[in-house]
Amino acid sequence: QVQLLESGGGSVQAGGSLRLSCAVSAYLNICMGWFRQAPGKEREGVASIHAGDGSTYYADSVKGRATISQDSPNAKNTVYLHLNGLKPEDTAMYYCAADFSIRCRPLYQGNFPYWGQGTQVTVSP
Repeated sequence: QVQLLESGGGSVQAGGSLRLSCAVSAYLNICMGWFRQAPGKEREGVASIHAGDGSTYYADSVKGRATISQDSPNAKNTVYLHLNGLKPEDTAMYYCAADFSIRCRPLYQGNFPYWGQGTQVTVSP
């Protein structure tokens, strides 16, 4: 069983930055994704990274404003999502998700069987 724990959400003003973190209990042949869900909207993929080759993917909505990266501090692997130039429309609950695969599949929630509890990001005008 894979455990994921997000942190780093908060409230910021438009134009600000946040770094979200996701600690993962198992990190071998794994694709990590960040998703977000705003009230009344469907969950959408934001970015993904594969632990094997570090390949990344970004949704058009965050391209140029987001950076996904990975780290392995003290054998507790962590994936980060750095968001800058935040806009009010970025307000959402952000979730990290995991899929054991040799490469990342398309960034749809159905392709990721493991999920964290989420961390809230609120951007004020």
